[in-house]
Amino acid sequence: MTINLILEITNLEFSYKKEDPILYNLNLKLKEGEIFSIHGSSGSGKSTILRLIAGFEKQSKGIIKINNKIVSDKNNFIPTEKRNIGLVFQDKNLFPHLNIKNNIKFGIINHPNSSIIVEDLINLFGLKKLENKYPHELSGGEQQRVAIARSLAPSPKLLLLDEPFNGLDETLKNELQDEMMKIFLEKKQTIIIVTHNYNESKFFLSKISELRSGRLQLVDL
Repeated sequence: MTINLILEITNLEFSYKKEDPILYNLNLKLKEGEIFSIHGSSGSGKSTILRLIAGFEKQSKGIIKINNKIVSDKNNFIPTEKRNIGLVFQDKNLFPHLNIKNNIKFGIINHPNSSIIVEDLINLFGLKKLENKYPHELSGGEQQRVAIARSLAPSPKLLLLDEPFNGLDETLKNELQDEMMKIFLEKKQTIIIVTHNYNESKFFLSKISELRSGRLQLVDL
């Protein structure tokens, strides 16, 4: 039986200009529905891996495939918007001039079923009472719900989360983690979570790797 690999990274290397590589001989395979956590200290290159997968940077060497299609190698580079991925970075990047409903709808505005998709996500994330509010009227946890809901609207093959719970107090973080775990399992979403917090990695019962000296090393739970 053929295994459907959502992400495959082979012999990836990345460096800025002529500096020594910050990522070296990096390999990773993710199957559909898997959650993979990358844990490491600040400046270790965790977010750089996400930027390479997303297409914001191009690797110096190696191959990146998403859903069995090469999106970046020596001769190919597919732009971010055509990689079928969802992105949630630390600053959330919600549009301040759009209400919550239209923030979620932004990436699928031309989809024939956009209204149904948005309504389903609003209900799933418990945002019904907030749909007409604007980002500045929401708490940090509410903003994060909106950011993740928006990223899932186009039904991405792969969701990238960069420090998704950073800046939230412990009680709110635990509550949001519980909610997100249920949603991710229900949707069978393939995810990479980058965090400096090892306990966050353990919470999602994911495969955990630590980034050391530019290489991923799997960690036993």
